[in-house]
Amino acid sequence: MIYFILKNHEYLNDVQTGIQIFYPNRHYYNCDEIKKDGITVVSTMAEGKCTAEIFENGIKTAEGTENFDADDKKAEKRSVRNSIYKMLAPKMKFYPEWGTITGVRPAKTAGELISAGLSEEETVKYFMEKHFTSEAKARLALEVSKAEESILAKNTDGDLSLYVGIPFCPTRCLYCSFTSYPLDRYSKLVDGYLDKLTEEIEYIAHLAEGRRFMTVYVGGGTPTSLDEIQLERLLKCIADNIDLSKTLEFTVEAGRPDTITEGKLAVMKKYGVERISINPQTMNQKTLDLIGRRHTVEDVKNIYCAARKIGFRDINMDLILGLPEETVEDVRHTMEEMKALAPDSMTVHTLAVKRASRLKEQFDSYTLAEAKIMEEMIEISSEYARKMGLAPYYMYRQKNMVGNFENVGYCRKGCEGIYNIEIMEERQTILAAGAGATSKVYNKEKNLLTRAFNVKGVEEYIARFDEMLERKSEAMKSEK
Repeated sequence: MIYFILKNHEYLNDVQTGIQIFYPNRHYYNCDEIKKDGITVVSTMAEGKCTAEIFENGIKTAEGTENFDADDKKAEKRSVRNSIYKMLAPKMKFYPEWGTITGVRPAKTAGELISAGLSEEETVKYFMEKHFTSEAKARLALEVSKAEESILAKNTDGDLSLYVGIPFCPTRCLYCSFTSYPLDRYSKLVDGYLDKLTEEIEYIAHLAEGRRFMTVYVGGGTPTSLDEIQLERLLKCIADNIDLSKTLEFTVEAGRPDTITEGKLAVMKKYGVERISINPQTMNQKTLDLIGRRHTVEDVKNIYCAARKIGFRDINMDLILGLPEETVEDVRHTMEEMKALAPDSMTVHTLAVKRASRLKEQFDSYTLAEAKIMEEMIEISSEYARKMGLAPYYMYRQKNMVGNFENVGYCRKGCEGIYNIEIMEERQTILAAGAGATSKVYNKEKNLLTRAFNVKGVEEYIARFDEMLERKSEAMKSEK
């Protein structure tokens, strides 16, 4: 565990996240005195300077300082993380590619700097000098920002998106922390859940009457854990209530190959689904077995070919780098397999060890990629994406990511996942249906986002359904 002390300031979150870059997956505690056992970080602010000190078993072992303009609150706040970085980076001989940036949306920061009048080169320089990022990551943020802006330019007043959540999965993967319910235990709840979910979709359509749903995204969990009859019921409800002729993108995150059948693919095609995700995560069988996936590499290839045969021309595939026991060569093998399949888009995730995952519970049992190895894995994935004719178009980051890296979506031109950009950039109202789903209502005039949360539990969602509708209706008032 890591202890930290704040003196003359209250930037608690910045201190904790600054430490977390170098000491991930620990417990962090704010305290009042230096501990004689373990690690204590002291962050002190005085007279335009922030100082960070680290004590190991009560003995000071390093220090870092950052000066700031006392009239600049942003610089004052930034100095907290920067002083910690200056203390820990040389001490640990680790200079993270993203420097002190821990935010979810670095591309959004790049866009804001460009909007404020900075040139592209000035934006890159800002990232490198103010946040200690590498030039490569600064340019990645800029490239993604430009790609996102080209999609966001298609937004028109009144547009919104629909998210539909299916929280069921055949099994729970080792790394997963999402709201998901194994079908072998919760199968009797599925039809009752769909009763309420379709009712919520109908209610959302009523709330948004006369407006265009720019995108529709069915995610999870694993949407294709529904059987063919249940899936058709859901998609028919969407088609009956949403004018899909005006929708630019209709996505179903088909997800796990062991849940996808030719029959389900045909149902999706019948109701206008244009974009699907088939997510192997890795193309190494030993890893699939280790993380709890009940499918083979051949299953991935077979269902991908079936989707192409049925007529899907926009297929995304998700991969995760840094999975337990995987090597650089394992990643290279996965990318060779991806190159052979040639998906239209590919989302490359860096493993994040979430508190609610089984991996967190069993952390010491597995070998996770270290930062330098992870960097090599990411470079390999980026290199292959370019070879495949795919360019980065969206990016986000999470807490507890191995090596403090990022998740990047790559695509062929014209195959950008529009919903992915909308959910990241938060410039459009997204109404969400289902257990654990969060609606985000956007007020353009005030640049304000209001969230309406649905309860996570399936049984609780069914029992408190009317409350979910009331929350959504109330949140919609904030648009005006």
